[in-house]
Amino acid sequence: MVHGTRVELLEHLAETVGSVAVAHPTRVAVDGPPAAGKTTLADELAVVLREQGRDVIRATIDDFLHPRAQRYPRGEYSAEGCYYDTHDYDALNRVLLDPLGPGGHRRIQHAIYDRVADAVLSPALTTAAADAVLVFDGVFLLRPELIDRWELRIFVSAAPEKTVDRAVIRERGASTRADVERRWRERYIPSQQLYADTVRPTRHADIVVHNDEPDLPVWEIAQRTGSTAPFPPPG
Repeated sequence: MVHGTRVELLEHLAETVGSVAVAHPTRVAVDGPPAAGKTTLADELAVVLREQGRDVIRATIDDFLHPRAQRYPRGEYSAEGCYYDTHDYDALNRVLLDPLGPGGHRRIQHAIYDRVADAVLSPALTTAAADAVLVFDGVFLLRPELIDRWELRIFVSAAPEKTVDRAVIRERGASTRADVERRWRERYIPSQQLYADTVRPTRHADIVVHNDEPDLPVWEIAQRTGSTAPFPPPG
């Protein structure tokens, strides 16, 4: 367990990304519950990597949703629906993760869905550099459909009550506190418990960041038996 500052955490994550040795772009998952702070951490890591001269592809699971009509067959507040029906993993693998992987052609699409318009997207293909880094944030990234696609797996955790409080602040003006709390307590928190019980994501993570206090994070470096991570644990 390492206690440090935000800057020290980002330096460690960037150093770990730099230690990955593969002949294709490095794919980094930043997983964790809603409002745990994974998007902010992914954005900050992307900035540090770019400052180091890396070509960074920044993408998110929110751009790989199924259309709304397909997301809620079990109901708007269903935890099972959140886990099983929300994201298009086949498309994510096909247009982004597999092209960046071993033997991939590196021609990618960053998104397939516009959440605001509830519309399917078909953006032009772009070609990633061979030494690019994909920094990808989202929920449920270490589930079986995706687990083997990452060279580095980061899991950002926070206490459920912390995520509720952050969500209320984040969605102030767009939703009432009662609406936010209902979504979190009936859909998001139980879906994360389902994920934890089914997949045990922290056991698959290379680094677990405890983000209850973002300015003073605590992180753990996994020593996974039989790990397929292509880098040694940083010293």
